Amino acid sequence: MNETMQRELTSRLFQQRETGASLTQQGVPAYFESVKNGDVRRLEKMSADLPQEELSPDALRSVQYQFVISIAEVVRCCIAEGMEEETAYSLRSIYIRSADACVTAEAVNTLHHAALLDFAARMQQYSERNLYSQLVSQCMDYIYHNLHSKLTLAVLSAELGVSESHLSRTFHKETGVTLSAYTAKRRVQEAMNLLRYSDYSSLDIANYLCFSSHSHFISVFKAQTGMTPKEYRSRYTKGVTLSPM
Repeated sequence: MNETMQRELTSRLFQQRETGASLTQQGVPAYFESVKNGDVRRLEKMSADLPQEELSPDALRSVQYQFVISIAEVVRCCIAEGMEEETAYSLRSIYIRSADACVTAEAVNTLHHAALLDFAARMQQYSERNLYSQLVSQCMDYIYHNLHSKLTLAVLSAELGVSESHLSRTFHKETGVTLSAYTAKRRVQEAMNLLRYSDYSSLDIANYLCFSSHSHFISVFKAQTGMTPKEYRSRYTKGVTLSPM
């Protein structure tokens, strides 16, 4: 046991008990609950409730340290409630790097609130997914993780261990759309992200997302968004520096 660390811990715990400021008495911060529950509207009103514990004499470092602690807890909560680990941990890394690049405490606090809103909005989608059966939720998860692979009813039913007819019927009954329509929608959503936040070509994206051809990709994309991939990229990336993802 590190004697210096134990001495500091003993002193800190004593002071917290004496002053009634024990962190355990505060319970889970309200904003963690809001994020976990996908309560974006409530969270939007809580910007003043960010933790203010002094973790360093330097104000910027203090809020950066607090940001890291907060994001780690948010990620833990979100994964427990169903967010994909790959997504949660990737977001954590991106936000921590962004906080590290901030040069003022105010900028970190602004980023902190934006990050919480982002996680909450994503959890809102997961809470809506709870309306579906385990089979349909597992199917959605498999599609999400395999947008770069060929996804057919035969592939999905074999992966989930059910008959094609049962999977097709159950999915359509619960979601109101066919599996093929849902898969196409998710591919287009991913294509929108790649067009907006990367410099991959439209052809590369079409190939990566397993569209049968570039012309098919353009047709499906326009049917869902009202724009061609080229028009979409032009509209939403003006003034944005793109980089490969």
